[in-house]
Amino acid sequence: MAYNHIPVMLPEVLEYLKPRKGQKFIDGTLGGAGYTIALAKAVGSNGLVLSTDLDQLAISNATEKIEQLKLKNIVLVKDNFKNLAAMVKEEFPVGQKFDGIVFDLGLSSAQLDDEERGFSFKSSGPLDMAFGTGGEVSTEEIINEYPLLELTRIFKEYGEERQAYRYAKAIVEARKFIRIKTTADLVSIIEKIFPPRFYHKIHPATKLFQALRMETNGELASLTGVLPDAINLLKPGGKIVLISFHSGEDRIVKRFFKSRTDIKILTKRPLVPGDSETMANPRARSAKFRAAQKIN
Repeated sequence: MAYNHIPVMLPEVLEYLKPRKGQKFIDGTLGGAGYTIALAKAVGSNGLVLSTDLDQLAISNATEKIEQLKLKNIVLVKDNFKNLAAMVKEEFPVGQKFDGIVFDLGLSSAQLDDEERGFSFKSSGPLDMAFGTGGEVSTEEIINEYPLLELTRIFKEYGEERQAYRYAKAIVEARKFIRIKTTADLVSIIEKIFPPRFYHKIHPATKLFQALRMETNGELASLTGVLPDAINLLKPGGKIVLISFHSGEDRIVKRFFKSRTDIKILTKRPLVPGDSETMANPRARSAKFRAAQKIN
């Protein structure tokens, strides 16, 4: 399938990272390759961009785009960004440092639109929200095997859903009679609790699907783990930019930045997309942008 994705806040990313010829950067969340290609063009043939993604769809799409553009300064690695330090050790000389790192923590439009997977409640697909293979737990296992209180916790903590207990209880009751295998199975249970006629802008499944995706992929734990490694990989003066779409992610980044004495916070408050960007790309509306700079 075609990989359609608009990079969120790309002008701001380039403004803060200020890529120059010969520099080296990391794109920790390749996605549609928007940041990667923009950085690769800016640093030129003597520069380099290391980009990683756990999703093979993203890697395949980026490989095709890079070949079409004849860019020779991009290294693609299929892996979880939590393993960033190991990737750098594998691909570069000992002690390699970078001029900047960017992480876009959102789900790509291509993943949401892929009916072969279970990221979106708008189509009927398998309950599979994993970015790649080899995860510790599948989405289907979470829905069918997690105890009531554990389901409630992830819906409340990751989905920020006020009715977390009601939805979790309905799921636990339903799975006594059938195994919940598809997104349509799950949506039908959700809509029995909160029928479509009672909601306005946001479907009640939105928050629950977000929570399930985050639990499936261990997203908050991966973010917490990679942040110290990312700072260690920066040169003095190097910058890190993170774009989050969930209050839990933004809170982790904010607290981490404040806890470090070896960085200067460049965004006292998170930047958000402008009206023109959110009109053109509604999926950018919840983005929060934070940046910091490594100091000696």
